[in-house]
Amino acid sequence: MAHELYTRTNQKIHFAGLALKAWRQAEASGGMNAQALIQAEREAVLFHLYGALLGLCHEIAGFYRLPEARSPRVEQLLSSAVLEAAPSPELAELVELAQQPETWLAQLLAEHARLFLPPQAPSKAKVDPSLPLIEAVSLDEEEERALKPEQLEEWRQHLKDMALRFRGSLTEW
Repeated sequence: MAHELYTRTNQKIHFAGLALKAWRQAEASGGMNAQALIQAEREAVLFHLYGALLGLCHEIAGFYRLPEARSPRVEQLLSSAVLEAAPSPELAELVELAQQPETWLAQLLAEHARLFLPPQAPSKAKVDPSLPLIEAVSLDEEEERALKPEQLEEWRQHLKDMALRFRGSLTEW
């Protein structure tokens, strides 16, 4: 593989696509370990999308010769301080997307960060002692909050399109 910055971005986008394909196969298989495979592939997709975003940030930082060009975390590059020190339209767009919680980029960063949090039981309100001790529990609540492959594929496409668009503006004539 060439040692160009864009190759890492392309590789991670491709790996995310492979993980999405494996995720869909795990869903379709319905095997005994399907839930474990689905969770593993969901995490793999998030890992590779984050890596692709980091690769894109490295491409931008490398082009503009930013001192943070070798930062190991996206959050270190997508800060207002880095943008103020070396303004660029590509970095400005990424910083703006990262700072707005409703955008796909902010959601991607939040979901990736959530991978590193310990499991947490849902908080419960105090129970009235007159209520029965046995209660019905829904196991579908976790699944409702879980990411769907379509959403992650959409994020992958946004990232792919953004990389192609940015590369068009980052070429020297």
